[in-house]
Amino acid sequence: MLNGYAPIFSQFGSDIYASDVVQQAVNCIVREMKKLQPQHVRRDGNNVVTVSGNVQAVLKQPNALMTTTDFIEKVIWQLFFNYNSFILPTWDGNTLTGLYPLQPTNVEFLQDASGEYFVKLRFRNMYEGTVKYSDLIHVRYNFSVNEFMGGNQYGQPDHDALLKSLELNNTMLQGVGKALKSSFAINGVVKYNTLIDGAKTEAALNELTERLNRNENGFMPLDMKGEFIPFQRQIQMVDPSTLKFIDEKILRHFGVPLAILTGDYTKAQYEAFFQKTIEPLIVSLNQAFTKALFSTRESNGFGNEIVFYHNQLDFMTMNEKVQFLQFSASVGAIRVNEIRAATGYPPFTDDEGGNTIVMSKNYGSIESVKDMDLNKTKQQEGDSDAGTENNTDDGNDSDSDIPD
Repeated sequence: MLNGYAPIFSQFGSDIYASDVVQQAVNCIVREMKKLQPQHVRRDGNNVVTVSGNVQAVLKQPNALMTTTDFIEKVIWQLFFNYNSFILPTWDGNTLTGLYPLQPTNVEFLQDASGEYFVKLRFRNMYEGTVKYSDLIHVRYNFSVNEFMGGNQYGQPDHDALLKSLELNNTMLQGVGKALKSSFAINGVVKYNTLIDGAKTEAALNELTERLNRNENGFMPLDMKGEFIPFQRQIQMVDPSTLKFIDEKILRHFGVPLAILTGDYTKAQYEAFFQKTIEPLIVSLNQAFTKALFSTRESNGFGNEIVFYHNQLDFMTMNEKVQFLQFSASVGAIRVNEIRAATGYPPFTDDEGGNTIVMSKNYGSIESVKDMDLNKTKQQEGDSDAGTENNTDDGNDSDSDIPD
């Protein structure tokens, strides 16, 4: 290789995932990615149409063991574990039959005399297999200094900076644990106002222990010989600002705001999280799946693509949804069932007009395209009838029954 490194990669360190903060941060991303709906589409200029077929059927049921959400969750977790995620499509001739996430422990890139790339994969059970690199779906995260793999120059997750923050967090947790233990340790001493030898000290201690064990009301009697002296212990726990600083420092590594982690976020905070963290991952999935599942002719010549759609209405308020639906209806860009789905209602059947495109003349009036065609026909018939009558003005509007 030009950089001097052999293209052999041992996968995959996961020490950072012992941290609860790291697991929670990645889980926030995974939960959002699980909402994606992969769709086979065909793009012709600005026109995009969905394609139903075996590719779409596999996207809905990737393999016998996984649903679509299971499949996406597995892929994204592997991506953050290893900064690389490999998926093997299976074919029956030219028919796609399945998609299987792989978990190799060692990856070796090979090249034959014709320039074709191959990937040799080794798994935990020592099984090895070699496949064409073009036949694999390879999603990379932090694809920077290495020619083949995401991560650092060795194709490994680059966690050096994060580990320092995690060490700081671990030190803080240990300090809190020790402070709690010390609060349950010796809280005072009993001073005896006489000189006693070792044996009497032991007997006095046993007597005091028995009194503590028999204590049921919180009071312990002492005679004139004994004086209880409590320790004035002031245990300082971690202040909220320090705790927030450490948490946010770890979360920034994954692009997850603290408000997203706690679930107490605003619309603006969610949109920023989506655009900064989720959307780049969606673009990577779109391009990686399209590249592996379609030939250059199928994708460039005929516009076939795999698109992972995310329902942007999820983070809109009801008022914002209404405004969006009204605007979409004003340009005829939405169907009846899409409106019902956005507002939480079940879909209509085709006979009930569920797939009818909705069009409105203004934001306050929504009607279907079929109704508009009917009204247009009535208006044309009315105009024709008006042309055959005498043009007399009797103060009555002969077209008053025609809608605006």
